[in-house]
Amino acid sequence: MKGKIEELSFEELDRSLNESKEELRKQRFKAVTSKVDNPKRIKELKKHIARILTLKREYALGIRGKRTPR
Repeated sequence: MKGKIEELSFEELDRSLNESKEELRKQRFKAVTSKVDNPKRIKELKKHIARILTLKREYALGIRGKRTPR
């Protein structure tokens, strides 16, 4: 997958969003049930999800043009 989320297509953003939400769910569950290897990972995932949602909103408002897969 590409490095920057701004370079991702709309479909790739959806896929990345779903993967991030699933990983966040797993990390939260792990935090409750046992010790987490990297506690900062939850914060990073939440920020990543927020960035993706912001980009999707910009696409919806027409601030950014929709990218097509190459």
